[in-house]
Amino acid sequence: MIYVVEFPHEGHPRAWFAFDKEDLARKVNSAHAGDWIIFSVATPRQRLEVARHTPDASAAPAEQPEIFALAEQHGWDTPVYRADYLLGTGVYQTAPISEFEACVAAAGSGLRECRVYLSDGAATTALYGDPLYSGRDGFHAHMALREQLIALEVISDDL
Repeated sequence: MIYVVEFPHEGHPRAWFAFDKEDLARKVNSAHAGDWIIFSVATPRQRLEVARHTPDASAAPAEQPEIFALAEQHGWDTPVYRADYLLGTGVYQTAPISEFEACVAAAGSGLRECRVYLSDGAATTALYGDPLYSGRDGFHAHMALREQLIALEVISDDL
């Protein structure tokens, strides 16, 4: 399981879970549908094919200048990555990034803070060991994560 604890700028923290990285990607993509691009990787040639052009089509450079600029900079067959929440809106790079990294960045967008735990053990350790979940200030965050861990039978309801 993957646990996500969201700390909004106002209001109480909330926690949710995903079964695995693919489930997290589905949930984040659903929550941010229509927003910026969360994760994309393709060569400039592939991007041009999606636009129904080929590099030698006469109208293509005028209709798809961004793709031609990418091809000029990186070559037609070099994969370029885009992850607006991670890299910035409209930024492409050739250095690989994972869809998971991009989804974590999107999940945390617009929040004061966002914590992601990749296992039951990591979430449980944070619940009882991270100062973020202790004291008066951490009460609501503690309870949000605790409720998720109880619901998934990772810890027992000992109150």
